[in-house]
Amino acid sequence: MMPKQTTDVDRLVGLRITALRKARGLSQTALGTAVGVTFQQVQKYEKGQNRVGAGRLREIARLLEVPVSAFFEEDDMGGTQSDVFGFLSAQGAIELLRAYALIEDDQLRRDVLAIVRTAAKMGKQAPEPAPAPTPAPTPAPAS
Repeated sequence: MMPKQTTDVDRLVGLRITALRKARGLSQTALGTAVGVTFQQVQKYEKGQNRVGAGRLREIARLLEVPVSAFFEEDDMGGTQSDVFGFLSAQGAIELLRAYALIEDDQLRRDVLAIVRTAAKMGKQAPEPAPAPTPAPTPAPAS
């Protein structure tokens, strides 16, 4: 009998476990301890190297306070859920969202959003190369 191979679904589940765990501020060690596995096993789940059993996935969902369905693609959401998990996996995204959520003043939130949008536009524009310096003319030798 051949060993079980992980699939794209296993990798998707792993990415979502990572995003939801980070959103809750949990370490891999804390999640592993809570569900009875090592942090190395959590790493393998998150990388999609090992499959998460149904019972364990249910326990992870309970700890992360999400339905089990949050770990799978939902066709009726029109891609929105996939987009959110893609955004959350970007370096610093969760930290940015946490900090943004702490801003109580609505106008200040709008201003911060405007700054981030401007920075994103600037990041998309390729900087123009600086013109090469023009060499200074060399004086003609004196006769």
